[in-house]
Amino acid sequence: MTDAETLFRQRASQKVMIFDGGYGTSIQKYGLTEADYRGDLPLEKDQKGNNDLLCLTRPDIVKAIHTAYLDNGADMIETNTFSGTRIAMADYGCEHLVQELNFTAARLARECGDAAEAKDGVRRFVAGSIGPTNKTLSISPKVNDPGFREVDFDTLKEQYREQCAALIEGGVDFLLVETCFDTLNAKAAGMAAKEAEAASGRSVPLMMSFTITDMSGRNLSGHTIAAFWYSLRHLKPLTIGVNCAFGADKLRPYLSELSKIADTLILAYPNAGLPNELGQYDELPETTANLIGEWIAEGPVNMVGGCRGTTPPHTGAI
Repeated sequence: MTDAETLFRQRASQKVMIFDGGYGTSIQKYGLTEADYRGDLPLEKDQKGNNDLLCLTRPDIVKAIHTAYLDNGADMIETNTFSGTRIAMADYGCEHLVQELNFTAARLARECGDAAEAKDGVRRFVAGSIGPTNKTLSISPKVNDPGFREVDFDTLKEQYREQCAALIEGGVDFLLVETCFDTLNAKAAGMAAKEAEAASGRSVPLMMSFTITDMSGRNLSGHTIAAFWYSLRHLKPLTIGVNCAFGADKLRPYLSELSKIADTLILAYPNAGLPNELGQYDELPETTANLIGEWIAEGPVNMVGGCRGTTPPHTGAI
């Protein structure tokens, strides 16, 4: 095992570890303009909302958010790269920036983690965030053509591998394939992570997190959390878990089920409840923390944090 993995497992055996929270929510609070997102980059399309690009154009904001989570007790932070593949960056015409963006994002997070460690001597971990992309391998986007796919498995895997390689080069400890709404997409990302790890010559353990799309407890490709685990356990992830979708109260039964079947560490980071009519999240930090406290009392998790709607104060309360 790598030093990072050894330390992670040791700490997880001693306490429930703390993950960070939402980045989009924190970024929105800055009220950024198109000029903030674009910076000096010669890009044709509008960039407002391209949060990953801020790693290049407003690294000060990205570092401030990392630091705020660390100051509020996070043991691990993730890179600001949820949409860091060519297939996702194509919406903004930023495919050519993928390698630089992911490398820089990893360096920013690593610098913040190292700075926190320098203050108190406690190692902080960095996970490279790998989102699901805006394409699905399992379901056709055309109702009248169920066999149609916008992308094939090998193409998606190669695009994930490009992202993983840059994150590893930038210095992440782990690769986190998160918000997995399509099990086949997750399999492509997991395989890409393993290939990039092997090519890098160093161990970079894989983390994976499932997302539920409705109250049936299934993801978009129709798998239950148990089916998701059994489909991906061959990848031997360091952690398996659940994120996004719902608040902590509604994720509790799925975590309990997962903890009974998974032979690895459990990670979970819910939204701050459900959004209101305006799409905003109103759940207070103390409420989120109390609900997560019920998980901890039951004992099904090893690392907890937040997703949409959560902020550094939520991390502090947890």
